[in-house]
Amino acid sequence: MRLASITVATLSVCVAPICSAAEKLFAAPESSGPAGQSAGASLGQMTLALAVVLIVVFAAAWMLKQTRKFTTKGGHGIEVLAQVALGAKERAVLLKVGTVHVLVGVAPGQVNALHVDTAPIAIEVAAPTEPAHPTHSFQAILKRSLGL
Repeated sequence: MRLASITVATLSVCVAPICSAAEKLFAAPESSGPAGQSAGASLGQMTLALAVVLIVVFAAAWMLKQTRKFTTKGGHGIEVLAQVALGAKERAVLLKVGTVHVLVGVAPGQVNALHVDTAPIAIEVAAPTEPAHPTHSFQAILKRSLGL
């Protein structure tokens, strides 16, 4: 019996600090500040943080756009006059290099000069045309379907 009481006393001395430490570890967190923020204040903080992040993203995009404009101005005498897609990955590109016009075929992994011309080439930009049948435009179809 005496051995049992000694064992229980020894265990209580050894286990007590462990139990109190476990209670501190798993206890509810103590609040260090005021009783708590209202939902409106936390929503306001979240909205402000989102606005700051969006402003930073748009500012970075604007700066990137400005630097691209700056770098393309010094094109070293090469200007792209026109280009047309010939397939999914193939293009024909008309370049002006100084006073010479070069028609180039561009495909994945290769660029081929198709034609070189020293005579000036007049490139006409086609103006957008009105649809032949304005009754078939999306706006007309939408109005007709809504009964307007």
